[in-house]
Amino acid sequence: MVSHTFGIIIEVKSKKKENMKKRLLIMLVAAFVGLSCSKDDDVNQGGLNPNPTANLDIQDFMWKSLNLWYFWQAEVPNLADDRFSTNAEYTEFLQSEANPTAFLENQLLFSEDRFTFYSDDYEEFTNSLTGVTKSNGLSFGLIAYGTNEIAGYVRYVTPNSDADGEDITRGEFFSGVDGIELTESNYIDLLFGENDTYTLNMANYENDTFVANGKDVELTKQENFQENPIYVSNMIETNGQKIGYIFYRRFLTDYNDELNNTIGALKSQGITDLVLDLRYNPGGFVSSAVQLSSMIYGTNTDDLFYRRRYNPKLQEVFGSSAEDNFVDQTTSGMSINTLNLNRVYILTTNRSASASELVINCLDPYMEVIQVGTTTTGKNEFSVTLVDDPDRDGLPYVYTAARESFINPDNSWAIQAIIGRGENSAGFSDYTDGLVPEIELAEDVLNLGILGDLNEPLLARAIEDITGVSGKRDFGVRMPAKPIADSDSFSRNQDLMIMDNLKPISKNDE
Repeated sequence: MVSHTFGIIIEVKSKKKENMKKRLLIMLVAAFVGLSCSKDDDVNQGGLNPNPTANLDIQDFMWKSLNLWYFWQAEVPNLADDRFSTNAEYTEFLQSEANPTAFLENQLLFSEDRFTFYSDDYEEFTNSLTGVTKSNGLSFGLIAYGTNEIAGYVRYVTPNSDADGEDITRGEFFSGVDGIELTESNYIDLLFGENDTYTLNMANYENDTFVANGKDVELTKQENFQENPIYVSNMIETNGQKIGYIFYRRFLTDYNDELNNTIGALKSQGITDLVLDLRYNPGGFVSSAVQLSSMIYGTNTDDLFYRRRYNPKLQEVFGSSAEDNFVDQTTSGMSINTLNLNRVYILTTNRSASASELVINCLDPYMEVIQVGTTTTGKNEFSVTLVDDPDRDGLPYVYTAARESFINPDNSWAIQAIIGRGENSAGFSDYTDGLVPEIELAEDVLNLGILGDLNEPLLARAIEDITGVSGKRDFGVRMPAKPIADSDSFSRNQDLMIMDNLKPISKNDE
């Protein structure tokens, strides 16, 4: 039998607290050791192995990875350490659902888990998490009208995409695809089906309905398209004040340095306020959220940004490593350009999620965060990508590109599993119903405006509050944006707060 301790260091101490921690660590070590025991051994505390002839690699990976990492492990009876007393029982359980998807959803996931998802192709899946996808570059929302009709409205067109070369802009409508009118029963197949190329039939809004206007736009999805998340950045000078504006689409680590340079450029122009537009930002990597927040507020590395809460089995083990402070460098080592602001304006909608909400919540104890728009998604949990790599030292099952050759070649599944919940330095984390704006204003699909333009309604409302100058502008909304779905609805790139700076499971001296 080969044992693995996965980087756990047990320090014998006299204090009762340390003895309790030691016992917990021993239990975890015992569980990990059991993962590599002979497949003929009986099992206890997670030392489980299915019958090797049963072809259960996928289900075995799902159970073992979630038994260790899943935030709700203690609330799912089937994931209990003592759920099985023999390998035969464990094998029988894994065979209860032949379909891996059914097994995961019916047997292992907590009923209140809204955000764990999965893929049977970890390579494609992990590429998508870094912003590399098959895309035509069009962002849109879909609204219902009439009996069961559907119309789309263009939110924005991604630069350098296929859509960027076509005659289509923010605020336009479409009511059909390939000559077929969109309805509640066909829009998924027409817009999110297998076709890489489709033609949008554009429309006008007339007399409370959408009427085809004869304009057609053909779009084709590009393989391995990389979206730059910094869509718009400019300085707006109005009423004697210099206001910075950034439309930030996703929290992607590959663009942290570019984001830092963008902040630096605004700082050099002497801005006194910042409007951060996260209205369509579905989240991304936690490290990017920490770095952006440090660019806005400050780089005192003694200030606590974020505290993580794990399942009971792991919480004591992580200890102080379950905290993230503000930072003074980007991931690459570049010194952070910080604005040192005492207030920030953040534009949101119900599509602002995860890492976007993390920035709002964790800046709030340190500065005035004025949210403009509508209530956010309400995702306060973070996740990691789990793959069939049980031997990764210190972080069993947690994906890293450097270990792709160690992943079980007979199992390409990945689980983007919720492994914890985060709270700010004041201990607040209860926003599962979303973060409510101080200034409520819905997007008007009949008047979306131009992103970054001082007349765009949400930005204009923030500027009005910044300057204290109320114009004669009417902020009435004729058709509030309440999409039933959007271009991200069937994407793996939504509602993400990926913990990419996870510490190994270990215990150091205190």
